[in-house]
Amino acid sequence: MKNLLFSLLLTAIATASFSQNNTHQLSSHILDISSGTAACGVPVTLEKFDETSKIWSFVEEKTTDKNGRITDFLNYKDAKKGIYKLRFLVADYFKNKKTDSFYPFIEVVFQIKDTNHYHVPITLSSYGYATYRGN
Repeated sequence: MKNLLFSLLLTAIATASFSQNNTHQLSSHILDISSGTAACGVPVTLEKFDETSKIWSFVEEKTTDKNGRITDFLNYKDAKKGIYKLRFLVADYFKNKKTDSFYPFIEVVFQIKDTNHYHVPITLSSYGYATYRGN
């Protein structure tokens, strides 16, 4: 357990140093901790929650790059405060690795409260994941 926590801490530090993007408010990253490699080619959708109608609306969809990153969600000129959801569509990623997985997708709901940059990564394995707010 200590090794996993230490690994997650190192991942957080490494991720924070690469996550900033001056034109976009939101970024993400997927690290496959079962292999110690980036999860590339994973589709990730971003949705925004309308608190009046209680309905999620599609904002955009991106795919993780060769480093498992998406650096350009929410252009600053279009960004708004609110509740957002990232949906990581990991089923095909594991299928392509010929690995059984418990999660067909992972949803992370979070709140943007200001104009700061938000980094919402996940560490992933076929039977677990963790997330945190990076910077």
